[in-house]
Amino acid sequence: MAAEDSGTTHGRSRLRRAVALATGALMLLVPVNALPGDRAQAASAPASPASPAATGSRTVEVSIDSLSPSVPVKGDTITIDGTVRNTGRSAVTDAHVGVRVGDGGPLSNRSAITAAAGRGGLAPSDGAEIAKHRDALPDIPAGITVPFSLDVPVKALGLRRDGVYQLGVSLTGRTEEARYDHTLGIERTFLPWYDGGKAEPTRVTMLWPVVDASHVAAVSSPDEQRTPVFRNDALADDIAPGGRLRQLVEIGRDLPVTWVVDPDLLATVEAMTRPYEVAGEDGDTDRTTRGRGTEAAKEWLDGFRKAVAGDEVIALPYADPDLASIAHRGKEVPGTLGQLKSATELASYTVDTILLVEPRTDVAWPVEGAVDSSVVSVAGAAGADKVITRSDSLREPRSLSHTPNAARPVGAGITALNADAELSTAFTGDMTDAGRATLAGQQFLAQTLMIGQQSPDKQRSVLVAPQRRPTASQARAMAEALTAAEEGGWITAVDFDTATKAAPDPDAGRAVPGRGSYPGSLSKQELGTDAFREIQSTQDKLDGFVVILSQKDRVTTPFGTALMRATSNSWRTEPDGAAPYREDIDTYLDSLVGAVHLLDKSTVTLSGRSATIPVTVENNLAQKVEGLELRLTSSQPNRLDPGAPQEVVVEGGHTRSLKFTTEANANGRAWVTARLYTDEGVPYGAPVHFQVNVTSVTDVVLLVIAGGLLLLVLAGIRMYTQRKRAAREAAEQRGGPEDGSDGGQEDEQHGGQDGGQDGGQPGETGPDTDPGGPGAPSEGEKVGR
Repeated sequence: MAAEDSGTTHGRSRLRRAVALATGALMLLVPVNALPGDRAQAASAPASPASPAATGSRTVEVSIDSLSPSVPVKGDTITIDGTVRNTGRSAVTDAHVGVRVGDGGPLSNRSAITAAAGRGGLAPSDGAEIAKHRDALPDIPAGITVPFSLDVPVKALGLRRDGVYQLGVSLTGRTEEARYDHTLGIERTFLPWYDGGKAEPTRVTMLWPVVDASHVAAVSSPDEQRTPVFRNDALADDIAPGGRLRQLVEIGRDLPVTWVVDPDLLATVEAMTRPYEVAGEDGDTDRTTRGRGTEAAKEWLDGFRKAVAGDEVIALPYADPDLASIAHRGKEVPGTLGQLKSATELASYTVDTILLVEPRTDVAWPVEGAVDSSVVSVAGAAGADKVITRSDSLREPRSLSHTPNAARPVGAGITALNADAELSTAFTGDMTDAGRATLAGQQFLAQTLMIGQQSPDKQRSVLVAPQRRPTASQARAMAEALTAAEEGGWITAVDFDTATKAAPDPDAGRAVPGRGSYPGSLSKQELGTDAFREIQSTQDKLDGFVVILSQKDRVTTPFGTALMRATSNSWRTEPDGAAPYREDIDTYLDSLVGAVHLLDKSTVTLSGRSATIPVTVENNLAQKVEGLELRLTSSQPNRLDPGAPQEVVVEGGHTRSLKFTTEANANGRAWVTARLYTDEGVPYGAPVHFQVNVTSVTDVVLLVIAGGLLLLVLAGIRMYTQRKRAAREAAEQRGGPEDGSDGGQEDEQHGGQDGGQDGGQPGETGPDTDPGGPGAPSEGEKVGR
């Protein structure tokens, strides 16, 4: 019995706990803002088969489209405008919108702001609805959106201490499934309250990027001016009134920002100030039309010059090369790092020339501020000693309870300027949506105020590095938030140079992450190693081409910048266009190299021992070529000597024939190869093969040769006879025997050797087999003596 009693007791205890849990769960289903009578009604109401989504605090979507003023002061009345949308299955009745201030006063840290922004339905921390400041709404059928407007005096919000307050706007109403007042939707935002103003203002450096995709095609027009050809005319729209780039300049003009500029964009717009061509359909560069952005380009550049006057300007390397792609896939390819250095050098000249300001070029900005040790190393190799990173890549220690200064050394003479990730990404969404823009702005204000509240007696220096190509609406939202924060008094805007000089926080993160920590999503967007090999192959071909040009810069400049564009960050958003662009560069260069070539020759017939063979060089370029040598080589040099090499100089758009004096030693056929060489002895272009047919070494020539041989024989006989006679006379005078037999035999033998050797060469008239010569003999030009 004792055991049974004990088991019964435990069973009853478990039953009581289960009932208590069930009761607690039921109470949780009752909205915290419901009136006591409503709770009783909910407790006695029959169970509904509807899903929680149909009656809970996410049944209605609440959007805060504007909050004014965004930074209130004492005596203000806050106006909140927005919309509510019924996403449930039944109409919402007896509805009203109200305001809630989070429980517990201002939020304690930046993490609390992030957590509140990501919270979903109604929570106890949202606080109670403020009475007497509501906006009653008509019935809202399912799927319908209605507007609301609230006016709430600041004094009704209970804002006492400086800090960031959570502000909620909720909709309370009834549905067919739950016919009692309960919260059906809530949206949270943040309200900065800075009445005392005792904290040191945070120094904020806002980067203002003016960067765009590459627009210039790989080819240019063949005219004397080398008129650029554009891939499309989209840039004309962007720099026209109302365009993205036009608005970026106009908005940034009145802000305390540091400009970040891609020099390629400046050079491209500057080229548009003169007549330019636009490729046809599907990028057809053979069927171009005249560009329409000339006047807009002049206006935009003029406005840009005025906007940056007196401001700090950072020039990215020309065409904004993808540092991460170079670090991970390209740095081992010879020439890649050299091209990066050239892009940095060209950047300074371009910005100085076009914007009339001297930029700083010692700054590298990897895409999204993501780094690893190899990216930082490549940035240093390019000449940068400052690298813009981001705190979601170069992470701060978890133990750090405050936001450190952006600047900190990371080794090898490099200073990282670590941009704040939350501030930098605050405006990446669709800012044409009023609700999103308002929330982003209020969150920016909240985060910047909280940085100062973390350590009120220590001034902080933070960097904001937004997306590389912000839209006009994003730029406008950033500008409004930056202006409001500065007017609020808790930040002061400073330039990039000031940020670099801030004392590094000893507790700030300085450990550059390893290769394995680089974001996989960004790694997938990188150019491959083959891309860098193709670029270097084209560069090698270009180097071999320009040595023959009299005006090298007319080719090196457009091709050099085109190859820089081939490594641009812009291909991350246009991956399918990268390979065709590289191919277009190479194909166009091949066409220019081939414009200087030898004309084909047919078979040449020589009717004599010596003749002149003409070889023609054609130059279809628009400039003179020089530094070339034309060489002819014979497949059988013992039969045919085609003559000495000759220097080649041909004016643009002309041909020139060079005449080679050729010597034939025997009848028959011989193949001759004509080829151009540079001054360094490197073959240029394709060779031309032609056949030379020596039909006869003429009778006169043969008679001359035979006569010469006869004279040699006769001279030998005479010398022999004279020596015999002299020997006989000497013997008679001495009275002794003749002694000329040995000497005559020696001379005869010597003469025979000489005669055999001399007579063997001209007599070599055997048939010409020429097994190695390409092609079959054909009739062609005939060349006399």
